[in-house]
Amino acid sequence: PSLFGGSSETHVPWTVAPARRVQLDASSWLELVPGWLAGADALFACLLEAMPWQQRERRMFERMVLEPRLTAEIRCLANAPHPSLRHAADALSTRYGVRYDHLWLNLYRDGQDSTAWHGDRFSCRREACTVPVLTLGATRRFAIKPRAGGASLGFRPAAGDLIVMGGRCQRDWVHAVPKAIDVLGARISVNFQSSEQAGSG
Repeated sequence: PSLFGGSSETHVPWTVAPARRVQLDASSWLELVPGWLAGADALFACLLEAMPWQQRERRMFERMVLEPRLTAEIRCLANAPHPSLRHAADALSTRYGVRYDHLWLNLYRDGQDSTAWHGDRFSCRREACTVPVLTLGATRRFAIKPRAGGASLGFRPAAGDLIVMGGRCQRDWVHAVPKAIDVLGARISVNFQSSEQAGSG
């Protein structure tokens, strides 16, 4: 069987379940693909153990603070600790026409870990980018709202679900994973990144 269920010759990952597309505005969109990745629990356990997780500092209000999450990076997919990551990157590259060649991973250890409102500025320097994010582990709320202000939209991706932000989403919208006092388990988000999109061309 292939990574995504079925045979590798007849099955493609993005048809496991219909993609639900939300048109955020005239030039920004989001897709949610539930159950995109089979074997999500095994991949979660592998990454939790194998990755060199670190807690970074960032400047906030004129002082340095520890981020309330852990992060890791896979700069070369050949060094990924599980083959499913390479297969997933290849499938997403084919589906969205973007060459995904490295990964950024976030580990939310429990509901107290979070990330504030932000856009992916450094990995998306072009006017339009397509950013797939795979959820592993616990279900957490993923929120997105207009950068200029306005009401937010909320989604609850579960293990194996894929969220894809496209168009001008990283420029005109911001997203967050808020704290959740009712969540005890850990969540890993796998952000598929592209050197092409990180360039300014």
